[in-house]
Amino acid sequence: MNNLKAYLIPFIGLKIGKHQFDYQVDNTFFAHFDYDEFNDASVKVSVVLEKKSTLLELDIQHKGTVNVPCDVSGEEFDLAIKGKLKLVVKFGDAFNDENEELLILPHGEFQVNVAQYIYESIVLSVPLRRIHPGVKDGSLTEVIEKLEALAPKENKESVQKNDIDPRWENLKKLLTDK
Repeated sequence: MNNLKAYLIPFIGLKIGKHQFDYQVDNTFFAHFDYDEFNDASVKVSVVLEKKSTLLELDIQHKGTVNVPCDVSGEEFDLAIKGKLKLVVKFGDAFNDENEELLILPHGEFQVNVAQYIYESIVLSVPLRRIHPGVKDGSLTEVIEKLEALAPKENKESVQKNDIDPRWENLKKLLTDK
């Protein structure tokens, strides 16, 4: 975690007002969190810290691409992502990060670590179902043809609506004989 020192923001010497911190996130950042679902990542993160007299407001925004495999075809592609996260930092008796929008730091603390919040913001901005754009627009014809060839075929002989079991016909007659 020593390489994450860049994500420690010392706020004790900052003047009241807004301060911006920019980061470029790649796979080495995600390696610190043992997260390996991205083949490659290039995300620009902007953290705006607004220092007020009794609290801090963090506005974390990110935009970039992550290289992930398609859930349908298995082909790798660059997925564009963007997102933002707002966080309020207050001061109290003990550290508390149970609320996702509120962080409580102990009195006397002089820096805040934003690495975990950047990580969560980026990972949560990736959709659950990742589909290659070529599958959506049909430009990955070779992959689509292979998927169609491997798809299970319906047996038309066994699924005919006219073939009704004669036992059901007898049961239907009971309903109409009343």
